[in-house]
Amino acid sequence: MKKILAALMLLLSTHVMADPQAGNEYSPVAQVMPTDTPAKIEVLEIFWYGCPHCYQFEPQLAAWVKKLPANVYFKRVPGVPRPDWAPMAKAYFTLETLGLLEKLHGPLFDAIHKQRALKPNDEAATIDWITAQSGLDRQKVKDTYNSFSTNSQVMRAVQVFRASGATGVPSLVIDGKYITSGSMANGNDEMLKTADYLIAKAKAEKGIK
Repeated sequence: MKKILAALMLLLSTHVMADPQAGNEYSPVAQVMPTDTPAKIEVLEIFWYGCPHCYQFEPQLAAWVKKLPANVYFKRVPGVPRPDWAPMAKAYFTLETLGLLEKLHGPLFDAIHKQRALKPNDEAATIDWITAQSGLDRQKVKDTYNSFSTNSQVMRAVQVFRASGATGVPSLVIDGKYITSGSMANGNDEMLKTADYLIAKAKAEKGIK
């Protein structure tokens, strides 16, 4: 009986300690994507302001990002798998262009999910909200929101979503090669652990210590 119990404990410990597996906790991206700084490892979050899972994940992700080493950098791109997600992608790029992203990224999430004051597909209300929160001229916000540059960035975001092979948000793309998500890894904690594993894997592949 002791031998059976010992064997079971070994089996369980092996299962717990097993590395994430391709096809389970993560997958190769549909199309390898170039990164901004090839000498470092890129972590890219694909998200949507209207997604409650992204909202819940945000504090946990922010704490994890703060602990990333100097040779790993983090960036975001709004997910645009379908047209009704585009208004919030435009909001993200508007905040970025106007230098408001650090100030209003979290509050925009709150306005949608906590205060229920904003619907993610209401473009006019989103422009009003950014105007009220920033104190900027509404026409300037509106022009930025509807600009050629913003629309071009949205189209690039569409391409990123397709190339990543993402099936939902939030998803994390590691070094333009691998993708993981809460649904793939079975939870946000597991997604971040898988991301840690993939960062180490990408470093080994690049010869980065």
